[in-house]
Amino acid sequence: MVFSEFRPLDEKTLIEYIKSVPALSSKLANSFDDLSVKEVGDGNLNFVYILSNSKSSLVIKQALPYVRCIGESWPMTKERAYFETLALKEEGRLSPEHVPEVYHFDRTMSLIAMRYLEPPHIILRKGLIAGIEYPLLAEHMADFMARTLFFTSLLFRSTTEHKRDVAEFCGNVELCRLTEQVVFSDPYKISEYNRWTTPYLDRDAEAVREDNLLKLEVAELKSMFIERAQALLHGDLHTGSVMVTGESTQVIDPEFAFYGPMGFDVGAFLGNLILAFFSQDGYADETNDRKAYKEWILKTIEDTWNLFHHKFTSLWDEHSNGAGEAYLPAIYNNPEVQLLVQKKYMTNLFHDSLGFGAAKMIRRIVGVAHVQDFESIADAAKRATCERRALELAKMLLKERRKFEGIAEIISTIRQY
Repeated sequence: MVFSEFRPLDEKTLIEYIKSVPALSSKLANSFDDLSVKEVGDGNLNFVYILSNSKSSLVIKQALPYVRCIGESWPMTKERAYFETLALKEEGRLSPEHVPEVYHFDRTMSLIAMRYLEPPHIILRKGLIAGIEYPLLAEHMADFMARTLFFTSLLFRSTTEHKRDVAEFCGNVELCRLTEQVVFSDPYKISEYNRWTTPYLDRDAEAVREDNLLKLEVAELKSMFIERAQALLHGDLHTGSVMVTGESTQVIDPEFAFYGPMGFDVGAFLGNLILAFFSQDGYADETNDRKAYKEWILKTIEDTWNLFHHKFTSLWDEHSNGAGEAYLPAIYNNPEVQLLVQKKYMTNLFHDSLGFGAAKMIRRIVGVAHVQDFESIADAAKRATCERRALELAKMLLKERRKFEGIAEIISTIRQY
């Protein structure tokens, strides 16, 4: 079988494809008699297959020319697989402990082959729903974000390098436009794709659409998202894009990658942890009130930001005399000036993260794609109560983010909701 043009693969044709690519068949030790193929793509966009035999295993991900969760009525570029591969390789270079290795990419077939993250790795979101604690999560995610964001920013790089890569990733415009639509536009207007837990949240969804101050703030965030090429972002860094065990944290699925504002990645991760926090009451019962677990989530939120802040500024200090052109050593190598610059930079990044995190929370409650954290709560009234608390916090954070000086204030505010 010749694969000279795009075709969606199924279990049978996928094996034919593997056989036609020596690099992949050798990864599986050319052993096909006991090969199992399992489609596991539970996301919104792609097919994902796990292939395994007694000797080896790998994952194949294929992008479709439409949004999988909607269907062919919502076309979507297959080129996202190219940008996902670029991002996986760059993020893997910068943070190899936390990104799975890419084995093969086929641009014609929009197909990526990569390391299979073997059990007990599970999607972080599922672990959070199950109430599992991950003691290294904050450390690992802070490390991933600090390294990938710092080393692709102008704090480390020359403007020549930076603009070259910004230009390359500008090609991922279609997925950026999808984010613009579903995060920054649709929840604030009538849209055929919006949904919420009706009838319980009907008034809440309407209140979002009628809140002029909220609209002003989200417009500012949308402008920043579109205009500010600060660093290479994962672009969709929620708890469904992270696979974990007690010892390992692996970041997957960067198909939305582009050069944008750092706070969008940091906020996405923190915002999804806050959603997980508010969902816990939906899983509480007589045997487990989930209170201790909620405390663990709050500690993880606080630790993630504090560790990120520490690791990011440490990288900045270490490379302050390097090629980075944002703050030239000839001007900013005075320790006092350096401290002032860092404080302002990190305060702005903190406020950006709060705003973007809040926007991501709002879209997951009254927008198109919801989170399993809430969706798995069978009792709709109970689910709506959890969602409303999260929505109220998110609206307040989006509008009043600049009044907060540190993450400890955020934690105490979350408790009040």
